[in-house]
Amino acid sequence: MNKIKVHYKDILAYYELAYFIKDYIDENTLIVCIGTDRCIGDCLGPLVGTFLKEKCLPLPVYGTISEPIHALNLDKRLAEIKNLHPKANIIGVDACLGDGDCIGEIQGRDYPIHPGKGVGKSLPDVGESSIIGIVDSSDNNELFTNRTIRLNLIMEMSRVIADGILHAVYLSLNRQKRIF
Repeated sequence: MNKIKVHYKDILAYYELAYFIKDYIDENTLIVCIGTDRCIGDCLGPLVGTFLKEKCLPLPVYGTISEPIHALNLDKRLAEIKNLHPKANIIGVDACLGDGDCIGEIQGRDYPIHPGKGVGKSLPDVGESSIIGIVDSSDNNELFTNRTIRLNLIMEMSRVIADGILHAVYLSLNRQKRIF
């Protein structure tokens, strides 16, 4: 298992994420952003999806603030996506719980997201590779409903992730041009 960890406040966080994730992008890549805007801690994914759509990412993006993909519709939406894109190489994006000293950390990973795992739900894995943002401590009893999670943290982390994905696509396209 290969992964990278970077704090969202690191000056080159977006670039480190991009440099890692570029190797997982090909002509069949699409982005699936998981979460809901009904909970600040869980809106990281939909914010990333919204930012990517606003910046006209040249890859399909699913899961935005206006059309979220969450626990209640995940099975249905994944089936729809796989039907539309049978050869899809999915990069999943989601918020995550972790150690208190890891809050603000962004991880790029060469394995899927296990949505709902941190809150005891059994949901299908998403993606061949993934990006997660640690937004709260797993020690918290209220899990994602903690009123101490600031929207500013989620917004800034989402921007870094979106910029990282955009730059990864740019790096990937340049690499592919050199190959052909």
